[in-house]
Amino acid sequence: MTFVLLVADGARADTLLAAMDAGHLPALARLRDEGSAHTVTSVFPSVTGPAYTPFLMGLHPGRAGVPGIRWWDRARSATRWPSYARSYVGIEALRADRDLTPDHRTLFELAERPLGAFTPHGRGLSSRQRIGASLAFGVRMGWTHFRGDLPGWLRLDRELGARVARRIRDDRPDLAFLAHPGIDKLSHQLGHGASEVLDAMRTVDLTAAQVRDDAERAGRWHETEIWVVSDHGHSPVRHHEDLAGLLTRFGLGVIAHPWVFTGGQDAAVMVSGNAMAHIYLDLAQRVRPWWPSLRARWQWLVEGLLERESVDLLMLPHTAGEVEVHGRGRGMAMVTRDGRGRFGYRAVTGDPLGLRGALQAGDELSGLSADDAYDVTIATDHPDSLVQIVSLADAPRSGDLLLSASRDWDYRARWEPIPHVSSHGALHREHMLVPLVMSRPAARVPRRTVDVLPSALRAMGRPVPVGLDGVPFR
Repeated sequence: MTFVLLVADGARADTLLAAMDAGHLPALARLRDEGSAHTVTSVFPSVTGPAYTPFLMGLHPGRAGVPGIRWWDRARSATRWPSYARSYVGIEALRADRDLTPDHRTLFELAERPLGAFTPHGRGLSSRQRIGASLAFGVRMGWTHFRGDLPGWLRLDRELGARVARRIRDDRPDLAFLAHPGIDKLSHQLGHGASEVLDAMRTVDLTAAQVRDDAERAGRWHETEIWVVSDHGHSPVRHHEDLAGLLTRFGLGVIAHPWVFTGGQDAAVMVSGNAMAHIYLDLAQRVRPWWPSLRARWQWLVEGLLERESVDLLMLPHTAGEVEVHGRGRGMAMVTRDGRGRFGYRAVTGDPLGLRGALQAGDELSGLSADDAYDVTIATDHPDSLVQIVSLADAPRSGDLLLSASRDWDYRARWEPIPHVSSHGALHREHMLVPLVMSRPAARVPRRTVDVLPSALRAMGRPVPVGLDGVPFR
């Protein structure tokens, strides 16, 4: 049996499914017609790299050890002096596998004969089993990225698809994983609705068609399964808040990429996507302080940030399983998860997550299962927010303040080689709702991308490890 997982990086659910309906993606439409297609929720932060941990580990990013594409190492256990900062944008992408938790195995480690291409996490792959990890390929990718070479991204995308299809045909792996980066790269530069983005989607369709055609010619289609999923969506950006610069203007010494070796020891600003950010405070502390112990010194910063138009949600972790959530102009509520894994929401001074309809007679929701929490949030502007907020805020490597940007805004005004006109990373619907297309029907309706790994293992006939965040839908 060969299981093929294609990641259409950056594809929104509505965009991809509409392109299938319009006849632009015939191979994917055929998979859907014979199998199924669904809209599921991604994770917070909804950004390439961290949002791959659901596919490759069945875990939320924070629990997997990668709470953002940039994070600050308060424990000083994974990074080096003098900055103790991590960024997977650049050479430190090579450290991504080492940062993953050793407590859980990757999909590659769980497979017998894996193949991976353009994956941010490749633990479990040998050099021969990993396509796109060579120095020459990295130089080519970097040159394409920093020049903003859009035709170059499309050429690279097609090349990856052809190489993976050929290796599947010749080597017959039990698992083949390929990330197509073109949709995301072109969306950032041109907008998600650009015609070139549709061309990148056609590349994903072409890969699926090539794999299927080879399997049918060899009489192996009945033992081949193809799934197509995305890690995050996109939405337009018209304004860029220089978050690190803002805190500097507030009078703080700030560590932020790319100049992490200067700036002082007051705060570390780590932006992802670029529509979310971790802010770390009291940097001399090696143990996470939690918000109640920081409030007296830093409440002024919270109030100042909530005056910024760029801020949609501001989250303050109190303890493991308890988060104070502010919505700019919408008041504050507490989001909780108890020892039984049940979720709660208590409106204190307002309803920042827009759950007033679910609250009905009172100001509190309690005892919600993960499925219940999904159901009460899925139609809001922040789908699956209860689960996602607690899952990230609990993570030891997460910041003391977590920000999710307002629509039309992100948090990085400088240092991007290509100005972004579209962005992601936040808890908005456009970022969080992603497609899942399967060549065979699901046994139950899929809900989250963390469900992909356990379900893929079921499809492969492999045992599902205990302790995952996801549950099988196969």
